[in-house]
Amino acid sequence: MTIATPERYAQMLDAARAGGFAYPAINVTSTQTLNAALQGFADAESDGIIQVSVGGSAYFSGQRVNDRVTGSLAFAAFAHEVAKKYPHITVALHTDHCAEQYLDSWVRPLLAIEADEVKHGREPMFQSHMWDGSTVPLAKNIEIARELLEKSVAAHTVLEIEIGAVGGEEDGHSAEINEKLYSTVADGIAVANALGLGERGKYMAAFTFGNVHGAYKPGVVKLRPDLLREIQQGVWDGVQDGTVHAVLDANAPEGKPFELVFHGGSGSTPQEIAEAVSHGVVKMNIDTDTQYAFTRAVAGHMFRHYDEVLKVDGEVGNKKMYDPRSWGREAEDSMAARVVEACEELGSAGRALN
Repeated sequence: MTIATPERYAQMLDAARAGGFAYPAINVTSTQTLNAALQGFADAESDGIIQVSVGGSAYFSGQRVNDRVTGSLAFAAFAHEVAKKYPHITVALHTDHCAEQYLDSWVRPLLAIEADEVKHGREPMFQSHMWDGSTVPLAKNIEIARELLEKSVAAHTVLEIEIGAVGGEEDGHSAEINEKLYSTVADGIAVANALGLGERGKYMAAFTFGNVHGAYKPGVVKLRPDLLREIQQGVWDGVQDGTVHAVLDANAPEGKPFELVFHGGSGSTPQEIAEAVSHGVVKMNIDTDTQYAFTRAVAGHMFRHYDEVLKVDGEVGNKKMYDPRSWGREAEDSMAARVVEACEELGSAGRALN
């Protein structure tokens, strides 16, 4: 298996929730970082998710083109081709953090293209798309989520939604670090009543529990992973007593009606990550740390070989050292190693589905 089919992706997510582990979702911005992510998943013997953000998708198209749909389709086409060389792992493709202002120029067109592909008997290019409604009121967030869930069903894709704000900054999308970073049980009940629990279409939910995008030292970000347990249990109990009008997925372990997503994990302690995963997190976004791993290797190469990559004092340098493949290989290896670390930390290493 290489790129997941819709059925395989559903199987992956269900296996993670039932097995108490999560998949790293690696943000990429180029074919190099995409290859590094694939290498890392293969080295870890882990399935996983590779994703592009609003800025990353535009960057993929070329800085003069700067078109999110074009970049997304190019990313997916390249991924489908090179992933064939990794037959022992399964990878899902995902678009990350689509805010309201980008829906009409990014995710809605992609869903329309994919629905047309499905009508003609083909698979969608992506396996999931994220609607980031964290900056709009909850009622509007859920209203748009319902529309996109219907489109996702037609496109045979999974929808990811975000309920609550993630602090910090990601691709120009920012939020303050305050009490809005914490979702509530009432938020979970509202989502379940509006979207169901899988019977109206499969989706993942990124409830916030103090998450912050960006680079932070351990202890700076005040996470409350126990809040995920409270939301999960509150909705589960609500189904039992009739206050939540939804049907529990037959594959859902007791007390875990949602398949959850963890955003803004840089600086989180291993204990915080493990606790979040134990409460039903099946996908954790990894971006800041893999960006650093890639660029740190490039910086190391340049510092070690500065007099060879630069034509110093009228010399000609060393072509082998400024050939982009020389520092590119080091960067890919460094990023791949960080992907392996993420797989081990989240428990997906060695658990690629057969």
